[in-house]
Amino acid sequence: MDKRTILAIVLSMLVLFVYQTFFMKPPPKKPADPQQKEAVTAAPTAPTAPPAAKEAAAAPVLAPAAKTDAAPQATVREKDIPVETDLYTAVFTNRGGALKSFKLKGYRTELPQERRYTLDALLGPLGFKKTVDRPALPVELVYVQDGMSRPLNLTFPESTVDMPAEGVYEADAGSVDIVKSPDRNRLTFSQTLPSRVRVEKIYTFQPGKFAFDLEVRVHNLTAAPISQKALMSWHQFVDPKAETDSYTHEGPIVYVAKAIDRQEVKKIDKEKLFGPDVSWAGFETKYFIASMIPQNPSLTSLVVSRDSRNLISTSLSGPKNTIPAGQAGLFGYTFFLGPKDHGILKAQGVGLENAIDFGDWLKWLAMPMLIILKYLNEFVKNYGIAIIILTILIKILFWPLGNKSYESMKAMQKLQPKMVELREKYKDDKQKLSQETMALYRAHKVNPMGGCLPMLIQIPVFFGLYKALLYAIELRHAPFFWWIQDLSAKDPYYITPIIMGATMFVQQKMTPTAGDPMQQKIMLFLPIIFTFLFLNFPSGLVIYWLFNNILSIGQQYYVNKKHS
Repeated sequence: MDKRTILAIVLSMLVLFVYQTFFMKPPPKKPADPQQKEAVTAAPTAPTAPPAAKEAAAAPVLAPAAKTDAAPQATVREKDIPVETDLYTAVFTNRGGALKSFKLKGYRTELPQERRYTLDALLGPLGFKKTVDRPALPVELVYVQDGMSRPLNLTFPESTVDMPAEGVYEADAGSVDIVKSPDRNRLTFSQTLPSRVRVEKIYTFQPGKFAFDLEVRVHNLTAAPISQKALMSWHQFVDPKAETDSYTHEGPIVYVAKAIDRQEVKKIDKEKLFGPDVSWAGFETKYFIASMIPQNPSLTSLVVSRDSRNLISTSLSGPKNTIPAGQAGLFGYTFFLGPKDHGILKAQGVGLENAIDFGDWLKWLAMPMLIILKYLNEFVKNYGIAIIILTILIKILFWPLGNKSYESMKAMQKLQPKMVELREKYKDDKQKLSQETMALYRAHKVNPMGGCLPMLIQIPVFFGLYKALLYAIELRHAPFFWWIQDLSAKDPYYITPIIMGATMFVQQKMTPTAGDPMQQKIMLFLPIIFTFLFLNFPSGLVIYWLFNNILSIGQQYYVNKKHS
């Protein structure tokens, strides 16, 4: 074969290769037979499964769900299990046996529509229409986004066997309704890792209680002892764009070593460890709390963390349990998800009532006032009227001190001409001026602190009542009358703060002044400052201050009349 022939063959093969690689289109693939396609998707152990089994096999395999080591593995779809009680409606998911929703029946996110905007008819023609179309939905205590871990998530880190956090459990019931069937108050989730462990999560619900129990049983299916350490987590998403006020905490809370520790969400930049001796922990808002209560607080610690998606995690970590072969280890928890009502929280017996932010010192004043307020409401059936009655009782209690204060200020006012003479006479000798001033007070039996001391004594009472009215859930959505339909919220039309400022101005004008003209002008600015300060305060607190001013004006009029 000569060179030209060899060259022609090589070129022909090169042309054929280039054509097939770059220019020739591949033949269309023949569609797979439907039965063959299902056989590929289905488990290889069941190639001849019926159509229903084929559909189940075609679904994504989430986790094995066999009950025993010898049971065949089957695919399980994720499903919701609703739980109905007289106080709440919960939804659990068989993915992890976790909590998907928890709605309180007796509490709403908004006021009912008929109570929300009672001034629209009056102010609508003036352009002050306030109507917003928001439904009054039940309060939801579970808030996570798609793809995030859900609350009551149980894992076993630092253990011989760590169950998958998002594994799918088998549920022993499709729903639980203790309103209709009080004796069927349990919901059990189970998951098995063949030849290793079987985990059961047994929830027990009670009528008339916001709390429910969880018993976790870890069955050792191996031939040797294993050690298990449970980590129970509550996950909550915090929207960084959500509106918050300066006196509301929304975030993790822990009661450790008999002391409350609140964590600011923005300041959680790494894992924080608390304990041991954790009595309870969870997530709180102003009026509600979701808390986890371990059975062994002295051996329990807490880990608080935040991820890049603003998912806050509070996780209870207990001691390691050694589980012999063929036996089961137990982990127990109680969960309270409900309102921050002092009586309800205290009934739990673990110090949950400390979650109400009355303050370490002021709670000794706030609690009695709240008790009296609730007692008065039993009779008048209106917390606004109860606040007014409480204001009158406090004024009666401090009436003698108020009289002494006003009388002392009146006496100081009468000494002003002599005080001016002393300042002019000893303007260059401050020590002598001080001595002569004190001698003048003694001669006329005037106490320079007599005017402000009684007022200072009342300040703790005011702050105690401030705390009680600010954080008492009893005032949440509690109506007064007309446009004030929520005593825990600000006056929507700022009417009461403006009237309060006007009464404070009248009170200032009536009060005897012992200072110079400049000081008097400064004092007249206080009503303006207080009016702006009270604009966003709860209307219940504004009502207290308003009626306290009215009563003070009456008392001042009485004293002025008496000494005129």
